[in-house]
Amino acid sequence: MQPELFPSEPSFAVTRQAALARLEEFVPFSGRYARDRNHVGPGHSNVSRLSPAIRHRLLSIEECIDAVLERYAPSTVEKFVQELYWRRYWKSWLSLRPQVWTEYLRDLAELREHPRHTSVRERSTMIEGGKSDVAIMGHFARELVNTGYLHNHARMWFAGWWIHVAGLPWQLGADFFFRHLLDSDPASNTLSWRWVAGLQTPGKRYLPRRGNIEKYVAPEILLSNRGGLEKLEHPTRIPPHFPPPPEISQRHLARQIPGKDKPTGIWIHEEDLCAESSPLAALQPDALLVSGDDRTWDRYSYAERKRDWLRKALRDAESRAVTHFRCPASSSSSLPVASNLASWAQEKRLSQVVTMRPETGPLAERIKPIRKTLAGAGVDLVLLDRPEDLALRSLATGGFFGFWKKVQHQANAP
Repeated sequence: MQPELFPSEPSFAVTRQAALARLEEFVPFSGRYARDRNHVGPGHSNVSRLSPAIRHRLLSIEECIDAVLERYAPSTVEKFVQELYWRRYWKSWLSLRPQVWTEYLRDLAELREHPRHTSVRERSTMIEGGKSDVAIMGHFARELVNTGYLHNHARMWFAGWWIHVAGLPWQLGADFFFRHLLDSDPASNTLSWRWVAGLQTPGKRYLPRRGNIEKYVAPEILLSNRGGLEKLEHPTRIPPHFPPPPEISQRHLARQIPGKDKPTGIWIHEEDLCAESSPLAALQPDALLVSGDDRTWDRYSYAERKRDWLRKALRDAESRAVTHFRCPASSSSSLPVASNLASWAQEKRLSQVVTMRPETGPLAERIKPIRKTLAGAGVDLVLLDRPEDLALRSLATGGFFGFWKKVQHQANAP
């Protein structure tokens, strides 16, 4: 039996320098992105493979857009630019409706813990292990676990099969992806699974089809994974379900400017790994802390491959921050994040800790206890927003293409 064709881990940049080099390599191919992007082959050379770096802001989407527009006309690379904005759209949409994330976590906890879901959990665990009556879906599950990545088309096929053919809860599938994908974030992962399920856009759901898989999966992968494809010739049609639209939160995330005369520490976390290009860049801190949060990674059962990528990316962020701010950095993740920050702030005799505001998700959930713990130590927590996030957040009130039109109008405004 031939070994399965998976891309190797080094194909995913884990430092800013490597991500910039990968972007430079991809630019000549970006003009063919619209034509080639749906094809799923070994190595995934037809897509940028920059999504983990973009997800954690080793690169910004603005840098990626500027790079491709230096070589091609906007119409030539529009599909690639749109794909970049999908990630920003999902983040903006969820930030306006954080209760969707909370409801997902509530449903997931019940599915994991209640005895009546035992058989569902057993089936999902078996599929996560690569055992499936549709062989290509088993291949995708093994690829995800072995590499921390799946092509977007494969993600859609797998999610559609998981929900509409295997009949498993979307929340367990979203959790499987979230634990393993190097590029997963709460917004794009959760909302994409909701879209496939038919919950995100009324009347819209995604059904995997045999013909589509046979057209786009490379023959060398499909050759040994054809078993069970007949089950996708007439996938189950679930009666339409139109959930009420989530209410938009009226919470206003204002950008706060820290007091310059206070002893200040900068906290760099995994949600934004490029402090030198953020609003933090102009500060002159007295101390730096670069930290992951092992307790959160444990709570969400992050795969070791994902943890390893995050640790390496955090070390790269620390090195760049020390150079930019000309200030030594501390790094630790052994304590709960709130205790870690408080101990560090007291040791450095800080009056305030300034950081980039994390988007809705695991770290954002920790902000209230972090603020409370720091306040108990006499330290203020100040959250900053990137101007581009603030500019786009209010545009995500409806669907993506309405958002996209608003983005284009905003870009073309005098």
